[in-house]
Amino acid sequence: MNKKNENALNPMTWFGLNKPEASEADVDAVIFGIPFDGGVSYRGGAAEAPDLLRGNTDHATPCTERLAYYKDFTVLDAGNFEGDRDEVFAEVEAYVESLVRQGKKFTMIGGDHSTTIPVERGINNALDEEFGIIHIDAHMDICYELEGDLLSHGCTQQRALEMENIHGYENLYFVGIRSIEPDEFEFYLNNDIQVKTSWDCYNEGIEAIAEDCIAKMSKYNKVYLTFDIDGLDPAYAAGTGTPQFGGLTSRMALTFIQKIFSELPIIGFDVVEIAPPLDDSLASMYAGRKLVSEAWGIWADQIGKLVTK
Repeated sequence: MNKKNENALNPMTWFGLNKPEASEADVDAVIFGIPFDGGVSYRGGAAEAPDLLRGNTDHATPCTERLAYYKDFTVLDAGNFEGDRDEVFAEVEAYVESLVRQGKKFTMIGGDHSTTIPVERGINNALDEEFGIIHIDAHMDICYELEGDLLSHGCTQQRALEMENIHGYENLYFVGIRSIEPDEFEFYLNNDIQVKTSWDCYNEGIEAIAEDCIAKMSKYNKVYLTFDIDGLDPAYAAGTGTPQFGGLTSRMALTFIQKIFSELPIIGFDVVEIAPPLDDSLASMYAGRKLVSEAWGIWADQIGKLVTK
């Protein structure tokens, strides 16, 4: 069931851009949370991320790291989708389908990475054409099942490959990968998967990786980006369920996001696997907040609502 708490109804939430009385049609972007972490295979805690993140945006400002401002950009916090997994996933799938059909950009805050599954299904349902998915993560999440669960956080993009508008691995682009499960390794060996490991990102340079991603994804009219916070090195985001040493730096992540959002038709994105109980400093939460604010700044620029010096 979709629920709105006090912060979702607060106009100061999301950098003072939230318009709680507006409809989806009246705002520039929609944001919602899926506080579910029942799909994890290791440590939980990601269910706390949506409420904690929105609760820490009312004192932050709508500006980019280059000191550009977008105070006229408007968002609607649609609240959280909570309850039984099957019901929540069905509701999210239908809601995202409606947003995409309206041409409305959106952001989802998870939850574990399984919460991306209904989002991508909703996009698929709304379209009659192929679309691209950029997957930033320490893991590829292409297990057929994990611990008997077909909707595990380790199966996200395997479920995407079953959708009619994802025709194959060419629709997927993986960035920051540095861990792989045995059955994923078989897929990796036997298929031409577009994957840039974190080692590649360091050795080739993140701008070159971004350019390659843009080249591969530019054939799609619509692209979705999913950002698992464990794509970052745990030095920058320790509060996550399955951290892996040697990940992207914060600078690399921001540079990649800036280039991708500026040059590809990103219709929506998510930030998942932030687990506040696993990090007292809340570094992962603040990393997620920065990723959202930078992405929105680029969206604002695209519609003439970014003010620069």
